[in-house]
Amino acid sequence: MTQPLVLNWEQISSLLDEIEIHQPMKQAFIEYSNGNAEIPPVGELLFDQPPGEVHIKYGYIRGGSFYVIKIASGFGENNQLGLKPGQGMMLLFDIATGIPKAVLIDQANLTDLRTGIAGAMASNLLVNQDINSAAIIGTGVQARYQARCLMDLMPIKTINVWGRDSDKSKALQKDLSDLEVDLVIHKDLAALVSEARLIITTTSSKKAIIQSDWVQPGTHITAVGSDTPEKCELDVNILARADIVVADSITQNELRGEVHQALKSGLIEVSSLIEIGQIFEGSAQGRSHYDQITVADLTGVAVQDLVIAEAVYKAAIS
Repeated sequence: MTQPLVLNWEQISSLLDEIEIHQPMKQAFIEYSNGNAEIPPVGELLFDQPPGEVHIKYGYIRGGSFYVIKIASGFGENNQLGLKPGQGMMLLFDIATGIPKAVLIDQANLTDLRTGIAGAMASNLLVNQDINSAAIIGTGVQARYQARCLMDLMPIKTINVWGRDSDKSKALQKDLSDLEVDLVIHKDLAALVSEARLIITTTSSKKAIIQSDWVQPGTHITAVGSDTPEKCELDVNILARADIVVADSITQNELRGEVHQALKSGLIEVSSLIEIGQIFEGSAQGRSHYDQITVADLTGVAVQDLVIAEAVYKAAIS
């Protein structure tokens, strides 16, 4: 049997300029919402000492050529060891035979990238189209990906950043200095949220950091940080107020993320939710007027891992 292709992150990153993910990911979300994907519940390991988490996501799209198994971890204290907090790999298999085709040792970077792309797509889909500035809450890896991916899709002129640690905010500002955008650090979160009409949350908070009365009409929020049952970035009343609440996977969001918290509080009903794939397809309507408040709660679906792993593999063998 032919051995699977094995690529490390350096090799994978050299291929990224050759691949285009937006249209395949859009179609993957549509296929998922149409019931054409097999995505089992997320596997999860949580650790106390040292604190960390491991997510296992896997699945396939009917009619496709591959299935994927993705293992991605986050160990925050790795920074103290000189290691990247995110680790992991994506495993790509032939769907007809089960033969392993690729082992992508990506250090969770492909997960971060596909999350950034999906977040930017959701923001672009639901925000008022005259918006030229964004507020990013958080200063970690995903804040960087959200900024870069957003710039690929929208004419953003100003990115306003809030983080708990001023040194990390300055490091983020430096890391994004190559972007043609004004990046402004803010200390007053309430004031920033009140002024912003596009807000992207990227923290690992387990307590709501954005309060409902800060959020003004016409605001869109893309929440990507809350991907476990314990995490929570948004006051649940924001989802109760929202005119539209969008999930990447309603089934998955019932168990994790901002939607999970609001459902648990009894403030929203599952029947009120729509999936991003439905809006992409046109079977559900997104924003319909300027003053609506919209929220996209993205917990990350395995179809995203599938399309990015497949794209990397095809680029590598072409």
